[in-house]
Amino acid sequence: MSAEAQRDVHFDELIHAPVRLRVCGLLAAAEEVEFSVVRDAVDVSDATLSKHVKVLVDAGYAAVRKAPSSVRTDARLLTWLRLTPAGRRAFSAHVAALRAIAEGLTP
Repeated sequence: MSAEAQRDVHFDELIHAPVRLRVCGLLAAAEEVEFSVVRDAVDVSDATLSKHVKVLVDAGYAAVRKAPSSVRTDARLLTWLRLTPAGRRAFSAHVAALRAIAEGLTP
């Protein structure tokens, strides 16, 4: 593995937790995703997802946005999740580290 490629490889313990890894994978595939969509996709409770999202937010990897629904008539806000640029870089580096491990290379 070249020195340049190794710079972009980093096994991230924070991302590697199974729920957070799945959340990051979902968020990496979109600009932002509504909380309930992520919750249902990873099959966890609201409380469990909230705890994992807080860890990602505290690390600077994710951001949360509250906004009114365009289709609901009540005052309840929807919660939107997205990866920050730092989160996208960290997730990409973690995925590269997992690939290196799978290929028998040392990340």
